[in-house]
Amino acid sequence: MKAAILVGPERFEIAEVDRPEPGPGEVRVRLEGTGVCASNVEPFEGQPWSSFPGAPGGLGHEGWGVVDALGEGVASPSIGARVALLSERAFAEYDVAPADALVVLPEALAGRAFPGEPIACAMNIFRRSDIRAGQTVAIVGIGFLGAILTRLATDAGARVIAISRRAESLALARDFGAAETIAMDDHWAIIEQVKQLTGARFCERVIEAVGKQWPLDLASALVGMGGRLVIAGYHQDGPRQVNMQDWNWKGIDVVNAHERDPAVHRQGLREAVAAVADGRIDLEALLTHVYPLDRLDEAITATRDKPEGFIKALVTYA
Repeated sequence: MKAAILVGPERFEIAEVDRPEPGPGEVRVRLEGTGVCASNVEPFEGQPWSSFPGAPGGLGHEGWGVVDALGEGVASPSIGARVALLSERAFAEYDVAPADALVVLPEALAGRAFPGEPIACAMNIFRRSDIRAGQTVAIVGIGFLGAILTRLATDAGARVIAISRRAESLALARDFGAAETIAMDDHWAIIEQVKQLTGARFCERVIEAVGKQWPLDLASALVGMGGRLVIAGYHQDGPRQVNMQDWNWKGIDVVNAHERDPAVHRQGLREAVAAVADGRIDLEALLTHVYPLDRLDEAITATRDKPEGFIKALVTYA
């Protein structure tokens, strides 16, 4: 099979490697494609602890495709089933995963791209956010994840204030139900705007969905007394500082919403499939850029630099 191998900072090579064989309890999937995650950017650029070359297909974890081989003891899903999977080497034409880490895609999703893992993350983040009708929810950072969370929070009866850098991201947030949008440009001006919008109460829930220091500082400042700060951004480029005095004074809850329990991750994937299949989430509006495997470096660069109209990149396999 063809697989992308990260051989150095910002440099993939496409190699012919052996197809993986499913072990006991595993399933092999012939991938149709995979999403590109913002968490791919820092490893792609090279981190102090990076080593090269990486594993064939490594970094890819948002795949979907068709089951083509079953390991010992696996009866379901059947060969030929179209599935989304939770795996780790999806920048390749085939990947393997435990049978219980796959969710069969219904007929409503036939022929449609389905990077299920990040939607599963959104479902799990939403559950842990404990958003309720009548609350004001600020979402800092509107990309793929932030847009889905905007839709989920709005559908739950919350009033969403969306905060993001790009005008087109704010327009997307409005399309997904945001009641208010604020350009993410001036720290103190944003705080003042949210103060005015909430009658100085600030927000019962704030979701930080960027993964950088300033958005974390801003999100902390927007939480009201006794509220909840939900950290959905993936912070992987070094330590962070927090305003502990502010956290203490306001008595807020802080939730790191990245799930690591495989059972919870699978639950999120099942919920993601259902939400897209029944039309609650408009996935097509979020999948904006498509690349072949031999242009994976361009896909990750676009994920970092966000050219005009960019929300999420896919890598697809002919």
